[in-house]
Amino acid sequence: MKKTLLALAATSALVSVAHAQSSVTLYGLIDASVVYTNNAGAAGHKIQAGSGAINSPRWGMRGTEDLGGGLSAIFVLESGFNIQNGTSSQDSRLFGRQAFVGLASTQYGAVTLGRQYDSVVDFLAPLSATGSWGGTWFQHPFDNDNLNNSFRVDNAVKYTSPVFAGLKVGAMYAFSNNQNFAANRLYSFGANYNWGPLKAAAGYLQVNGSAGNQGTPTNSTAGAVDQAENSAVTQNKSLFGSNGFQIASSTERIFGGGVNYSIGPALLGFVYTQSQYYGSLSGTYKFNNYEANAKYNLTPALSIAGNYTYTDGHISSGGAAGATKDPGWSQVDLQVDYALSKRTDVYVEGMYQHAIGNKNSAFIAGSGGTSSTSNQVMALTGIRTRF
Repeated sequence: MKKTLLALAATSALVSVAHAQSSVTLYGLIDASVVYTNNAGAAGHKIQAGSGAINSPRWGMRGTEDLGGGLSAIFVLESGFNIQNGTSSQDSRLFGRQAFVGLASTQYGAVTLGRQYDSVVDFLAPLSATGSWGGTWFQHPFDNDNLNNSFRVDNAVKYTSPVFAGLKVGAMYAFSNNQNFAANRLYSFGANYNWGPLKAAAGYLQVNGSAGNQGTPTNSTAGAVDQAENSAVTQNKSLFGSNGFQIASSTERIFGGGVNYSIGPALLGFVYTQSQYYGSLSGTYKFNNYEANAKYNLTPALSIAGNYTYTDGHISSGGAAGATKDPGWSQVDLQVDYALSKRTDVYVEGMYQHAIGNKNSAFIAGSGGTSSTSNQVMALTGIRTRF
């Protein structure tokens, strides 16, 4: 009897150890709001229910298994959805936000395979308003530089290093999964450096062959990037009047850098990015984005923040008749956030955008429509909770 009890105790101990070495966590975030837009095109002013003004709603599972010697197996499966109607996001994918598996070493870093974020999103975006406290609708026009992570990368292999003396680096390559090895493939790399109150980061991203002749989008779901998911393609179709244009390109190149500096309860930042689209229906298209941002914690629960972004664009051809070939956008965003607890907060945001150039219309993400003029204003209030 004693031997049986001893065996049962030993078995129980081993099971407990196994559970301690492996874990699976269910997590998520829900963000809902009420939004006012003063000018949403033909619809005029609009009041609407919003989903994901700061962070897109999501749920997911992340897991780790200790393999010994500082090595672990890891995975993430993450699904996005619209809180207002329950539909799936990311082109109705089950795990559209992230889906990857890999190995992580405390000494050598991590290698992961699957649908993932590129290096610009991983390293540079956290220094911008849209990639941190400002969130989804503070993105640069059309999210042309993908700092808001409008498209993920399929078929990707990613390496992320450990932190060495404040420095962390990473790189990614995404396969085309096509007979033509160069059709719709992607590569990206980036780095960040933390030194006391100073943070600096840089990133580079290039997509090759994600569009066919004359910029026509390919059926790219089998490659690195699905153009139907890319905001830089889908959001700009009504720009420059009803004729519009398409950014889908044979080559897409994004690079930039930024810095953040903390001074007590204040955080100051600057980010620069350049986005280039070659071989699109509008010839060559370039955006230069200049963003200054700031956040101040009035109390541990209450913060105020804002940013100003100027975007300078150039189109070599295309667009509506008489439209400027050098469009620009100025946007000011403000936010007040109050934490009800560690997991739940309420917020108020305001956004103003002014479009520069003949027949250039304002378009704020989440507004529900391109402005019929060069100006657009949005105001909203919402609640966000995490689990």
